Amino acid sequence: MKAITLLGSTGSIGTQTLDIVAHHPDKFRIVGLAAGRNLELFIPQVRQFRPEIISIADPNQKQALLDGLVGLDSLPKIVFGAEGIAEVAAYGDAQAVVTGIVGCAGLLPTIAAIKAGKDIALANKETLIAGGPVVLPLVEEYGVKLLPADSEHSAIFQCLQGVPTGGLRRIILTASGGAFRDWPVEKLNQVTVADALKHPNWSMGPKITVDSATLMNKGLEVIEAHYLFGASYDQIDIVIHPQSIIHSLIELQDTSVLAQLGWPDMRLPLLYALSWPERVATDWSPLDLVKSGDLTFRTPDHQKYPCMNLAYGAGRAGGAMPAVLNAANEQAVALFLDGQVDFLDIPRLIELTCSQFEHQNIPAPGLADILHADQWARARVQDQAKRAKPAVLI
Repeated sequence: MKAITLLGSTGSIGTQTLDIVAHHPDKFRIVGLAAGRNLELFIPQVRQFRPEIISIADPNQKQALLDGLVGLDSLPKIVFGAEGIAEVAAYGDAQAVVTGIVGCAGLLPTIAAIKAGKDIALANKETLIAGGPVVLPLVEEYGVKLLPADSEHSAIFQCLQGVPTGGLRRIILTASGGAFRDWPVEKLNQVTVADALKHPNWSMGPKITVDSATLMNKGLEVIEAHYLFGASYDQIDIVIHPQSIIHSLIELQDTSVLAQLGWPDMRLPLLYALSWPERVATDWSPLDLVKSGDLTFRTPDHQKYPCMNLAYGAGRAGGAMPAVLNAANEQAVALFLDGQVDFLDIPRLIELTCSQFEHQNIPAPGLADILHADQWARARVQDQAKRAKPAVLI
């Protein structure tokens, strides 16, 4: 039985991970859970899975949490805030940590887990995008496994099983195209928050759903694929695949192309990350290619999705620039969701922030450099959003 700790238990990744654990109690058990402020969902999770340690964001919710856990035979250890998440990540005999926290907040807990010798089921792409120069050496130093748990990189990882060193020619990341894949670019200046949150294929949190609408999610995945699989940016392409049945592909040196297919269901990559190299039998509905219908593909519109090119540019710049890109995007998306900027302001703010960082980029950043770049970028976006409409700044 594999002992697991889960960070971000009340989000979409977290709830689907717990669904897997609940359906396979003979294979997995929960050691630690970390969540934000959603006690309504978190308390039943703690009562069901009985972790040894738990963390919530706000210590002021401690009494409400304790009230919700009345009647348990024994209480878990309770910790709080960013320090609490890191403590949960490194705790006890957990063999693997699922990083389901959204954004760069997952970086420090992931590092804590790696240093404690835990394998990482990586569902938090921002950790590797911002912290790749630090995280990858730590993975090697501590001898842990870094297993992708999002659908695209899991697909690539699955396709690469058995491919000899040097056999990979190209990675092809598939993208749904998000909420606006069928909108004309001229209509994007009318986008509302409600429009951006209508993902056609997946049920996800608001931040990643907006990232899908801008295609920044795919740009970030390009950077993540570079770090995970050692591919150059010239070897990584993006293609729009509206049906989300093919989750990504690889092209080999002999021009053979391998793909991983499945219904749009995040449980499959999560299960594979937790059980690798095994294949666990499930009662999920198998893919029916007749029912799935036509599988179509098209080249992404660079005018509609400027964030894609911004991500390629930041990845090629390297150093701390991906951390700046990621932080600027997180902040710009937060401002959009809060109604403080328009949808088209998101790429404009990101581009402005990255361009202003060029002269201070650090080729080989340490953790302190990455954290500084992250905070600098967030402050810069906030400042520019207050000064003027970004449209007149570039």
